[in-house]
Amino acid sequence: MTHTHSPELREQLGLLNALSPQIETLIERHIEQRNLWFPAQLLDPEEREELAERARQLPQSVRAGLALNLLTEEGLPHFHRLIAQHTGEDSAWGYWNNVWTAEEDRHGCILRDYARDAKVFDMLALEKLQYQYLEAGFNPQWHSDPYRLVAYTSLQEKATQLSHANLARLAAPHEPKLQHILSRVAADESRHHKFYRDTFALLLDADPDRALRAAWAVMPRMIMPGHTIPGYRQLSDIAHRAGIYGPRDYAIIVSQLLDTWRIAAAHGLSHSGERLREKLLGLPARINKLAELVTSRRSQPENETTPFDFLPGSA
Repeated sequence: MTHTHSPELREQLGLLNALSPQIETLIERHIEQRNLWFPAQLLDPEEREELAERARQLPQSVRAGLALNLLTEEGLPHFHRLIAQHTGEDSAWGYWNNVWTAEEDRHGCILRDYARDAKVFDMLALEKLQYQYLEAGFNPQWHSDPYRLVAYTSLQEKATQLSHANLARLAAPHEPKLQHILSRVAADESRHHKFYRDTFALLLDADPDRALRAAWAVMPRMIMPGHTIPGYRQLSDIAHRAGIYGPRDYAIIVSQLLDTWRIAAAHGLSHSGERLREKLLGLPARINKLAELVTSRRSQPENETTPFDFLPGSA
């Protein structure tokens, strides 16, 4: 099947190719700073009984949060595909996609291995949910726009980092091993976020109008990659109430990125670009207002039951 790229897409891909030297520098920095670890180094089969004993103390909200984070990580094939469709194996982006995929693959592996060893879930029920999630696909509206892809991953990697880090904090009093694992994963996500964030900064400098349009297309309402998971809304509600991740966290992410990208000082903009900049600068207040509304709507007792087949003891 032959794919015809639009003139705009060809221009975007041309710029990404022209930025290869800078992308290679970001990749080198990432490799120098990363702490490469493997699941087998963090889990000892001899500890399974001890893990299961401690895991029984985990609150249901932490278990639900772990399930959501695990399933989200298992959506990796969707993202590899979305990046690969714009890159070739011989490009800097192609190399990054393989490095990033190899690093991300360990996240789903370690969370899944922990959940199995600690007997946190009914694994068959969870595996069926994972299958349904992957089968449903993930085809966002920006799938054919590489600038939007970079803007999205800048946001999504930071959101994932916060989710893992906050879950680690909640798990720590009950299960230090889970806290350690989640902290390792969160640290990886922080470095991945840094790569995508700084790549988008390059796009803003080289092609400001088009980059701002891409940012505006994804920032007002970022759709998390796991939104096609059956029961995602219920799981995300639990995560929000437990303090794992919610709209206020997203407002902070947006505000931080607008500052880091120096949107207020962006230069070389057209008239429409100037208007987009003003809209983007008003986003944090807008998202915080929405967060207050969502929080009031989702306020429920903390001892609510969790109606999921994969959670032992749920209703």
